[in-house]
Amino acid sequence: MLLSVENVTRIFGRNVAVDNASFRVAKPAMIGVIGRSGAGKSTLLRMINRLTDATEGAIRFEGCDVLKLTGAQKRAWQSDCAMIFQQFNLVPRLDVVSNVLHGTLNRQSAAATFFNLYPRADIYRAIDILERLGIAEQAAKRAEALSGGQQQRVAIARALMQDPRIILADEPIASLDPMNAQVVMQALRRIHEEDGRMVIANLHTLDTARRYCDRVIGMRDGRIVFDGTPGQLTTGVARDIYGADASFSEAATSTAIETLDTPHQVEEPA
Repeated sequence: MLLSVENVTRIFGRNVAVDNASFRVAKPAMIGVIGRSGAGKSTLLRMINRLTDATEGAIRFEGCDVLKLTGAQKRAWQSDCAMIFQQFNLVPRLDVVSNVLHGTLNRQSAAATFFNLYPRADIYRAIDILERLGIAEQAAKRAEALSGGQQQRVAIARALMQDPRIILADEPIASLDPMNAQVVMQALRRIHEEDGRMVIANLHTLDTARRYCDRVIGMRDGRIVFDGTPGQLTTGVARDIYGADASFSEAATSTAIETLDTPHQVEEPA
């Protein structure tokens, strides 16, 4: 088994953010995690990456319980398990290539990091990754000069510099317009297909999960209430995931470009 999340719980004070969550992944896949705000999606990903500790349970990657790792072994796992965030987490005043090269910090010396010194091979590799993502021409620009969609692709490039086994994306398109959202999701899908990497993405739209993911996990109030294929994600199942009544409309969670011209568009419930 490649990844096994076993009865994982995270409690913050009196709040149970993730409640006895379990799922298994036998081989690299592109998995979407959906649910309304506060369902526990981000906490689940942060526990897998070890940014947040679990209260109970185990998370095993190829049999190793990553929740028990400490020190250098924990840092090595976080290199193998790259994280992409909604707000990009770039250094705005640094150029794009330097931001991408930050993906190698776990293997850089403190002095090299301080003086922004990187091996030439790493610089060439960073540019190759930017080329693959269609933004190599932005390499010398400051990150703050780029559009949101371009910045998110820089964040993806930084993650790829780690050469990770898993990419975790926490609401990677939540702050993007529909066209840039599609570009970013297409990039993540290509990375999964071409590199054979596992991608787990928290998503706030049903159409995105159906279009790009092989498997969808639905969370509600910290619990996994759905785990199946995109085809099994019916409107009725979606209502249950989002805790909605019969008035629930999938248009409320759409990122399709054509919805931009739809009057009285309802805000998404995520």
